[in-house]
Amino acid sequence: MSRISKIEAEHWDPGLREMARPETATPLEQGLTRMFAHCPGIAKGLAAFGGSLKMHRKLPDRLVELVRLRVAFHNQCRSCMAIRYTDAVAAGVTEDLVCELADPPKAQNLTEQEQAALAFADLFATNHLAIDDDTYAGLQALFTEAEVMELGMTVAFFVGFGRLAATLAMTEELPAAFQVDNSELLTPWNEESVVVR
Repeated sequence: MSRISKIEAEHWDPGLREMARPETATPLEQGLTRMFAHCPGIAKGLAAFGGSLKMHRKLPDRLVELVRLRVAFHNQCRSCMAIRYTDAVAAGVTEDLVCELADPPKAQNLTEQEQAALAFADLFATNHLAIDDDTYAGLQALFTEAEVMELGMTVAFFVGFGRLAATLAMTEELPAAFQVDNSELLTPWNEESVVVR
């Protein structure tokens, strides 16, 4: 059971309802917004930032989804691990590819950019102070500086809000495989029941 009550969409701030369009979404797709609705002014800013990350994205959808899922593992965010976004699936994110996230350095089907982005995300999520000049030089050999900044802001969004989501324990609407006790380590790359949204 979620640790913060969920506000039903009809009770959201009108501006938040307009931004999030909950009438076109399932409860699972409305997700954390139902809890963020307790703070509508902040929730609208967060929705605008998340939307901006997506609308102005230069990084490939496939790369972003792989990074999101790898960070979800580090965060142990059940809802983040259970969801696959349709744009990423259309861009080639298959469950076989997701399975390669178990050990990215040994993966056979990841691009050089994906490998670098995942290595950065791993450090950011587990030991951010180990990110050094060499880390950034490696990224700049594969990405423009704008793309490096986009990657950093995207990973920061995933790490921070994924950790918040994990602490809220919103699992009751997830597939059964993701509703287990939070003390059990889960992965997004060995579960058969995922939700495409």
